[in-house]
Amino acid sequence: MSAPPVPAPGTATAPGPGAGAGPTEGAANGAAARRAPLVLRNRSFGAVWLGQVLTQAAARMFQVGVSWWIVSHAVRDAPGLASGLFMAACTLPAVALAPVVAAAVARFPHRSVLRTVAVLAGAVSGALALWAHLAGPPLAAVYAAALALATCQAFFDPCLTTSVPDLVDDADIETATGFELSTQSLAGLGGALLGALTVESAGVAGLAAGCAVAQLGAALLIAGARFRGAPTINTASDSKGDNDGSDGSDGAPAGAASAAPRRRTLRRILADLPQVRRILICFTAANLFTTAVFVVIPLYTRSVLGGGGETVALLEASLGAGALLGAVTGARLPGRPTVAGAYCLGLMAVALALPGLVAQRPVVAGCLAVAGWCAGAVSVRFVALFQRLVPAADKPGFFAVMQAVLGASLPLASLLFGFAGDLLSPRTLCLVQGLGLLPAACALALPALRTSSAGLDAEAVGGVR
Repeated sequence: MSAPPVPAPGTATAPGPGAGAGPTEGAANGAAARRAPLVLRNRSFGAVWLGQVLTQAAARMFQVGVSWWIVSHAVRDAPGLASGLFMAACTLPAVALAPVVAAAVARFPHRSVLRTVAVLAGAVSGALALWAHLAGPPLAAVYAAALALATCQAFFDPCLTTSVPDLVDDADIETATGFELSTQSLAGLGGALLGALTVESAGVAGLAAGCAVAQLGAALLIAGARFRGAPTINTASDSKGDNDGSDGSDGAPAGAASAAPRRRTLRRILADLPQVRRILICFTAANLFTTAVFVVIPLYTRSVLGGGGETVALLEASLGAGALLGAVTGARLPGRPTVAGAYCLGLMAVALALPGLVAQRPVVAGCLAVAGWCAGAVSVRFVALFQRLVPAADKPGFFAVMQAVLGASLPLASLLFGFAGDLLSPRTLCLVQGLGLLPAACALALPALRTSSAGLDAEAVGGVR
């Protein structure tokens, strides 16, 4: 149903000295190029991927570092509620701004959006670093900076996901999606290793300065990448874009073409994808308990393990390493997406609940690694499926609303578990997390949803792909 893929600008190769070689040598060269990792044979995607590593690592480093700073240094009374408010500020923009994000991603060139928000995030981080260096900033200023950085990230993430087809061929979409999701895991891993340790050694000023450098570096990388615009009927315009890079090099959305289908509202997109809507609801309910781990880890470290920044780094790194492994291996999971997702949620429930029973550092680190693997593996399966199911014209709105739907529970989870952390033991919170995941796992495994999943798979293979 779709047109043959157009080679991305960054992947086309000019005839070289071996261009006149025989077919055997040409086939060998083509096979070698195919065997190379996607980030090496597609320079534009590689630059954007590296920019994603930097910007998302900076965001995660800021979250981990400030969360530990609040619990261990800044707030003595009710640290759970204070850290919960901070995490809510980090997650609220993605939910509240979903319609604005969808409109911006659909209207403006993708490269411009990514580059602009990275520059703004770098400016906010730099301003906070300067303030913290001159005089310790009040907690309200740190919350405001977190809200601003989360707003930038709310634009960056769905725009990046939407721009994947602008950077790679259709055959590479799943590979590119794996790279993109593994980057989020790399960001979690890097933030885990650096966040708490940096804030203990260099304070908020050093933490914010490191984030500013990473964000501005990401902006430079993205500015140098070329995005493939949607093909148009006007060949003269296409030729002009090929000559001067003014059309399409920014990855202009498909709606810019005169023949592009009309974009629909976010509600209509989900109304026409009922099976996808049910899956998103299941994962939204699951997120209410899984994302609470970011509030629980600092409280558990301080109250149960009696550790410091290095313990927080270990636990966060275990979670990030597991998510990275899951993103890399998720495409190999057998079975339909909903069945695999149900098993992964069940395993994650056990992994999150076990630290409530066994308070040993190696056990807790291992459980978090398993929970991270489950999250990463499920994300790859479902995002790759959605990439193929959702029409190109609807992707900006869909991925923005997907982030909003999945993130709708994050501010609530942060506040609830943060408040509960001042009343209940962190070990009790671990048990609540595990028990809360079981209904979502059961709902995902319902026969009706499994049947819908089979239809989704067939449509993805035979219709959209």
